[in-house]
Amino acid sequence: MGGQKTPPSSSSSSSSSSSSWFSHFCSSALRTKPINSPLDTILVSRNSTDALVRRLGLLDLILLGVGASIGAGIFVVTGTVARDAGPGVTFSFILAGLSCVLNALCYAELASRLPAVVGGAYLYAYSAFNELTAFLVFGQLMIDYHIGAASIARSLASYVVTILEMFPVFKDNIPSWIGHGGEEFFGGTLSINLLAPFLLALLTVILCLGVGESSIVNSFMTVLKVIIVIIVIFVGAFEVDVSNWSPFAPHGVKEILTGATVVFFAYVGFDAVANSAEESRRPQRDLPLGIIGSLVICIALYIGVCLVLTGMVPYYLLGEDAPLAEAFTSKGLKYVSILISIGAVAGLTTTLLVGLYVQSRLYLGLGRDGLLPSLFSKVHPTRHTPIHSQVWVGIVAGTLGGLFNVHVLSHILSVGALTGYSVVSACVLALRWKDKTASQFSSRWTSAWREGVLCIVTVACCGFAAGLFYRFSASFIFLVVAVVIAILATAALCCRQTYTNPPGFSCPGVPIVPAVCVFFNMFLFAQLHHEAWVRFVVLSIIMVAIYAFYGQYHAKPGSDESIIYQRAPTEATR
Repeated sequence: MGGQKTPPSSSSSSSSSSSSWFSHFCSSALRTKPINSPLDTILVSRNSTDALVRRLGLLDLILLGVGASIGAGIFVVTGTVARDAGPGVTFSFILAGLSCVLNALCYAELASRLPAVVGGAYLYAYSAFNELTAFLVFGQLMIDYHIGAASIARSLASYVVTILEMFPVFKDNIPSWIGHGGEEFFGGTLSINLLAPFLLALLTVILCLGVGESSIVNSFMTVLKVIIVIIVIFVGAFEVDVSNWSPFAPHGVKEILTGATVVFFAYVGFDAVANSAEESRRPQRDLPLGIIGSLVICIALYIGVCLVLTGMVPYYLLGEDAPLAEAFTSKGLKYVSILISIGAVAGLTTTLLVGLYVQSRLYLGLGRDGLLPSLFSKVHPTRHTPIHSQVWVGIVAGTLGGLFNVHVLSHILSVGALTGYSVVSACVLALRWKDKTASQFSSRWTSAWREGVLCIVTVACCGFAAGLFYRFSASFIFLVVAVVIAILATAALCCRQTYTNPPGFSCPGVPIVPAVCVFFNMFLFAQLHHEAWVRFVVLSIIMVAIYAFYGQYHAKPGSDESIIYQRAPTEATR
């Protein structure tokens, strides 16, 4: 009948439900983390036992950064790159170091601007862009940390066994399933190594005891390895033959540039300082100094080792596995080789310790924000450490390191570091854009905001394209075009955006310095193994799915029940 109402069809109901879900997903994904602005406030919690304690001074932060950055690689990567770049490897480390300094300046500004809590790149992305971007950054970082921790633990186990075998009682008596490599089963699918998870468990216990106790261990081991590196440089300086430095760039400038893209990752780790914000005594002052200071120390040590190594032995005679140790052995200085093994153990220990520390703080931040189960937000009432998060990262790394040969996955690492560095640089620009908060409902501001983001994305795409052209030796004109387009996008950022001066440390040269960082980081991204690109895409899809089915419904970026992120008190910055 014409007067009867037709009941809604199931298809239209389903369509309405899908539209509602998608609308909720978009609104949740675009949320940002509110940051309270009063300078005379400090991090508050509904329960004071949920907060970490501020025990780390400037020296602790510098040693934290050095401990994270310098591992056994300083004794190995210097020589392996020198085989291709020759003595010019020194310039490779200088160029890579300067690039890292630019990234460090961006980190230093944000660490000073948002100093009160844990989170690092995740927190910065949450504040500057949106919730989904922050969650994706966390996912990329965490895969790097988990696989990296397991791989480092295996390397550390191998070095520990090597030192033990210096004693006759252990010589050739330690089975492979304890430390060296691992006992393989099922065609190599499983690779049992018991020492790696044991070492991880030991470091996890130390971290659970408290930040003060773990800082003491890190400081001792870091000072030990720095002293050993200084001894290596000092002793090696007397064995240098300056004729070995000629020719300085035997294979041309391109090999030096290629070497810079390789050794860039030797500096990765200074960003760990930013994740200790909630445990720093004077975060607004000490975090920028800790980030930049630790990086400068690492650059100086790497340059010293490069000069000594290439001066002691002609670059074409350097070994592949242990070039520095072999160089000293060839000069009759075997005791230095023993020191190098001890230094490698100390270096791997601190790198692993700081890596586990950073992971737990990231999990703590996401647990507080509701993007992960609340279990991760728990802090021990007396130890003031996120024990649940710490034990979890120890279990994950221990399982991977104890059962699988994770070294074969090393070629898909560094994606998280480059993603984090690029996003942090972009965050400096986004948080500097004038009147963001006051004008957020203005269509004019919306247009300017989107234009700014489009310029940043253009710079990133040009950096990746330039990296591909360089990697595959494409015509020089393509490389020039990519650079020119990036320069034009940067010029638009300069001319069409207005920037504020942030409180605390200010990154110089904004927007040019952050834009250069984004370009070069993406240039390096293009140099990674193609499977690393696949990993980036696949993991991003997985993280979006996790966010869609869990994160968007549990996140609480600004609710009354959540911990509010606030700046440190004024007196703490003096």
